[in-house]
Amino acid sequence: MLLKTLRHYLRPYAGPLTIVFLLKIVETIAVLSLPTLNADIINDGVVTGDTHKIWSLGGVMLAITVLQGIVAIVGTYLSAKAAMGLGREMRRDIFNHVQHFNLEEVSRFGAPSLITRSTNDIQQVQMVVFMASTMMLMAPIMLVGGTIMALRVDVPLSGLLLVLIPLLLVVVGSIMGRLLPHFRVMQSRIDRVNLVMREQIQGVRVIRAFVRQKQRRQVFTEANDALTDTSLRIGRLFAMLFPSVTVIMNLASIGVMWFGGLRINDGQMEVGDLTAFLNYIMQILFSVMIAVMLVTILPRAQVAATRFQEVMAVDPAIKAPAQPLHLPAPGGAAAGARGRRVRLDNVTFRYPGADSRVLAEINVDMPPGTTTAFIGSTGSGKTTLANLLPRLLDVTEGSVSVDGVDVRDLDPHELRENVATVPQKAYLFSGTIRSTLLHGRQDATDAELWDALEAAQAAGFVQALDDGLDHKVDQGGVNFSGGQRQRLAIARALVRRAGVYVFDDSFSALDYATDARLRAGLPRATGGATIVVVAQRVASVRNADQIVVLDEGHIVGIGTHSELMDACPTYAEIVLSQISAEEAA
Repeated sequence: MLLKTLRHYLRPYAGPLTIVFLLKIVETIAVLSLPTLNADIINDGVVTGDTHKIWSLGGVMLAITVLQGIVAIVGTYLSAKAAMGLGREMRRDIFNHVQHFNLEEVSRFGAPSLITRSTNDIQQVQMVVFMASTMMLMAPIMLVGGTIMALRVDVPLSGLLLVLIPLLLVVVGSIMGRLLPHFRVMQSRIDRVNLVMREQIQGVRVIRAFVRQKQRRQVFTEANDALTDTSLRIGRLFAMLFPSVTVIMNLASIGVMWFGGLRINDGQMEVGDLTAFLNYIMQILFSVMIAVMLVTILPRAQVAATRFQEVMAVDPAIKAPAQPLHLPAPGGAAAGARGRRVRLDNVTFRYPGADSRVLAEINVDMPPGTTTAFIGSTGSGKTTLANLLPRLLDVTEGSVSVDGVDVRDLDPHELRENVATVPQKAYLFSGTIRSTLLHGRQDATDAELWDALEAAQAAGFVQALDDGLDHKVDQGGVNFSGGQRQRLAIARALVRRAGVYVFDDSFSALDYATDARLRAGLPRATGGATIVVVAQRVASVRNADQIVVLDEGHIVGIGTHSELMDACPTYAEIVLSQISAEEAA
């Protein structure tokens, strides 16, 4: 998965990475040439007392060092640009891809995991690319070049490499074998901490209301301790890794000095050559250590790339057809020019993997300009049905059509421009009241925004704010009450000027007087559009043109309020549980 990800996202950076590779060759040649020049200074300058030789070779070494520095800076810049570009493209792709997920596909991963996959996981892949470009490319060149130069200096002494390199690989391999399992669980434990923190922040009011701080603190402590334990285990193994490598490198120095000293004593080697050979041995072992460092982060990057590809591999169930149909122009019916006919024909829905059906054989006709209300107990399938209309979910059997066109044959973008939805949970994005309302339609004028606020019964409290439409909206709209958030969400939908409006239990936080005024003004405010209301409160549905009663996913009654009170016991039971028989009459 890691190679597949890198091949795809690094293709645009093939040119810069090729330049990086060439620069690393130049940098490695520069590094490998310095010990030889240093040996020449000792052998031909210091030993013989030739000051001119020392200055001339020293100047060459200084020039090579400057060249090495320039090459390293340019290579690091290009490597960082490629790594950051890869991260940018990966974050863009996963964000855009998730935007096409339906509700079930989002819940399959969960919001905390999707956040981790689009941030921390991508960062792991970025780090591998940067480390490989800046250090790993240099390691094999250094290993091969250092070995050649060491053999060039002294072949018999190079036999130490046959002992040192296998010893280093055995020590590092044994520690790595213990590191890999911990890297595999690291990301899942980060997901868990992310989930607990998200729940803690979003549910802080509930936690305080039910005095559950101690219990939630314990949940976080368990998740945090699990992540800390994994991190400590990895840290302890790393604490063993680097001292072990250092011991081997120091043993290598001792071995070189011991056997090299014997060869110098026998007249088979010069002092400068011993210094150069010692440098080459250190460079060889250092290149092996660099390779090991990258190997230590590769498993985590492999896990991260796999998690990224798991999201990208999901084929969104809801997508535009290859040759989408288009909705006809609104017919200008007597009820209103914007209204569209919505039909549910034998609609059945079940969630993937579920045995029972959430909705079963639903048949409803919603003529243009009318108000249709769906009511039922909790779990009867009302919200699922509301999500089928803008195609946030797809039916399992049957069809949902708008003006005779199956919603699956439409481009989702065109469908949702014509079906404005106010969800069960009124969510407001951070910004201002103006920017919030402009989510409905970007070219709306201030006059249209105020008209929508007036219809949604929100103009009063917005006018009371010092900065009016420019008043700040915090993330989620938490600086407004539940009723104010609902009214702003309704106003946002009214700005859309759609042909169909779906209100999914959108009046639950409103008092009865505000609810009544809002519903009374909806037909005029929506321009005669088709209105769909999902509610549990009888007052929100009793004046609808038709009321559909749901019970465990089945239609058990359909008609007006008075008709259902006589013919539908389920509806009568719901009504009488909320208001008296005299009020229901």
